[in-house]
Amino acid sequence: MPESALPESALPAAIPPAAVLPAAVLFDMDGTLVDTEQLWWQAAAELGEELEHPLTDQDAPEVLGQAVEHTAAHLHRVSGTDRTEAELAARLGESFAAKVAAETVPRPGALALLAALREARVPTALVSASPRLVVDLVLSAIGRDWFAITLAAEDTPRTKPAPDPYLAAAERLGLDPAACVAVEDTPTGVASAAAAGCAVLAVPSTAVPMPDGGRITLLGSLEQVDPALLGKLCAAPAV
Repeated sequence: MPESALPESALPAAIPPAAVLPAAVLFDMDGTLVDTEQLWWQAAAELGEELEHPLTDQDAPEVLGQAVEHTAAHLHRVSGTDRTEAELAARLGESFAAKVAAETVPRPGALALLAALREARVPTALVSASPRLVVDLVLSAIGRDWFAITLAAEDTPRTKPAPDPYLAAAERLGLDPAACVAVEDTPTGVASAAAAGCAVLAVPSTAVPMPDGGRITLLGSLEQVDPALLGKLCAAPAV
C-alpha cells in the first residue's frame, strides 16, 4: 500500500525535537508487519492432518516463528511418515506461499509506524525467516520501498532463533546491532534479535509466553509505538 493510501489518522505524528532515535529498526515480517502467522499455522496444520498428526498447543514452539525446514523436520519426527523432510518442506512452502498470495493483511499500526520512521529518516530492514518467495509476495502487497534492505531465510547460514539474520542486517546497514531495535512477535524471533545484541520490542501475534525484561519490551500493538519510543528502548543499557 503506498504511503498516500494511509488514512489521515494513521499519518506519522511530529517527532519531538529532543527525541533520541534508534540507528535503525529491524522488522520481522510474519505476524509482526503482516497477519500471516495464522496462515503459516494453517499450512502446518493441514500438513499435520495429512500426516495423521493434528497440531496442538504442544506443537506451537516448533511451528510459530520457525523456518520451513524446522517445522518440516518436527512434523517428520512426530508423525513417523516415510515422506522425506525435503518433501514436507516443499509442501509446506508451497501451501504457505499460496495462502500469502491470496491474503496479505498488514497488522494494526504497521504501515503508520513505517511511515513515521520514514518521516524521521530512520532506516528500516525486513528480517524474515520465511523463504524469499514468500517475502517477495508480501513486499509486492505492502510495498518494497519501505525497507533499505530485506533478508529472507536463504540469505544467512542459519536463520532464527540463531542471531545470524539480525547480525547480517546490521552489518549490511553498517551499524552496531546494539544501536538497532528489532520488532518481533514470537519467542523464536525475540531470541534471535536478543542474541544479536539488539534492543527488542515484542508485540505478540499469538497467545504464546513471551520473554520480557532487560532490553526486551512487551507491548500489545504496533499502534502503541512511535519512533521516539523505539529510541528510548534502544537507549536502555544492556544487562
